[in-house]
Amino acid sequence: MACSPKLNRTRFAPSPTGLLHLGHAYAALVAHERARVGQFLLRVEDIDRSRCRPAYEAALQEDLAWLGLTWQQPVWRQSERLATYAAAVERLISLDLCYPCRCTRRDIRASLSAPQEGVHGPDGLVYPGTCRHRLMGDAGPADAIRLNLSRAFDHLGPAALCFVETGPAMAGPHTVHKEWLLTQAGDIILARRDMGTSYHLAVVVDDAAQRITEVTRGEDLFEATFIHVLLQALLGLPTPAYHHHKLIRDDAGKRLAKRDDARALRRYRDDGASPADIRRMIGL
Repeated sequence: MACSPKLNRTRFAPSPTGLLHLGHAYAALVAHERARVGQFLLRVEDIDRSRCRPAYEAALQEDLAWLGLTWQQPVWRQSERLATYAAAVERLISLDLCYPCRCTRRDIRASLSAPQEGVHGPDGLVYPGTCRHRLMGDAGPADAIRLNLSRAFDHLGPAALCFVETGPAMAGPHTVHKEWLLTQAGDIILARRDMGTSYHLAVVVDDAAQRITEVTRGEDLFEATFIHVLLQALLGLPTPAYHHHKLIRDDAGKRLAKRDDARALRRYRDDGASPADIRRMIGL
């Protein structure tokens, strides 16, 4: 008797801070293809209200439809889920795993004796723990909320944390090691003073709420996955499979960014390119 194909539920989660470029097209098409048997979702990560624009959201949906992609409705927007993220932060605070932090990026750089030699993690320079002694009862409205990583691991105990990678470059099981995460990520921010949440917290909460079975994203986010698996364990959420794919780069080998308007899908469309042309450009 033949086995039924595995149903996969994936998502593409862009931020509407600019026009989609060829790298976005590749990421969206990979996620859509991985959900050929299953469901593909579109999620708008618009928690940075200072940079996100409704016009960019409308443009990204139009560009994705032009590529031939379809997705489940409704489209989720993170700006509409701030209360859910706040509840997740409060849960971690209730476990005594958090502390308030008033440090700016400049403060962090200044606190390191040799910033050029500091460890760069998923959030930039690894936080040295300046505010780790502070208590949540002393938190002010301008403070960020950080996760005490060492205390988080102590809370979880000796059980191993792991995830399965399905991407070609790093395929197989991976274990989250306490010492690696302490030195390579540090005490991550859970809630930023100007957003009420952070990328790490919001993406973990949303992937679970949308029942995502496989997270597809660029290989530059591979190290962030270890943070996300830890947060899933702390919040009692399931861990999906992860598929980290290659990045689309320019002729000089630099990864594409939204400021690179010359590679925007809208410009290729205006120049007469077809969806098939875009697929050829990005190696699909």
